[in-house]
Amino acid sequence: MTPTSGSSSGHKDDAAGPGDSPATVLSAARLAAVQALYQIALADGSAQDVIEEFVRHRLGAEGEEPIAGADRDLFVTLVEGVAARGEELDSMIAANLADDWKMERIQPILLAVLKAGTFELLACARVPPRVVITEYVDIAHAFFEEREPAFVNAVLDRLAHALREDGWEG
Repeated sequence: MTPTSGSSSGHKDDAAGPGDSPATVLSAARLAAVQALYQIALADGSAQDVIEEFVRHRLGAEGEEPIAGADRDLFVTLVEGVAARGEELDSMIAANLADDWKMERIQPILLAVLKAGTFELLACARVPPRVVITEYVDIAHAFFEEREPAFVNAVLDRLAHALREDGWEG
């Protein structure tokens, strides 16, 4: 994932291993959150069960790369936040789609990316909107080619401008 300014989120980096930058552990947390949200959507599982499974088996130093060593606080905040505010996030995303797009057309993994990004824009005001957009576009690139990451960029950019008046400098 693209490095970001590590202090912008306010999250602790206690899960970082030696040599892991604050930006790396935050990016890994975002990627893990998207994977967890996808798992919840496909299996219709509970957020708490999936969080516990990820923390136990995937986020530790012995976990699978690239999410091992992820910032657990950010991971939990994102997954719990999206789970708690799912309908609100769906409405916000739907309102920012192009006229010819419907929510039903969006693949589950792409919807997980959009929900996590929308939640972070909405609830994590200390993270600059450009950082949020870049992070989730990068995550979309991990799963898709050009069209889908461009779609994520367009939707999150519209939402960011609607939700955030500040944080655009620099």
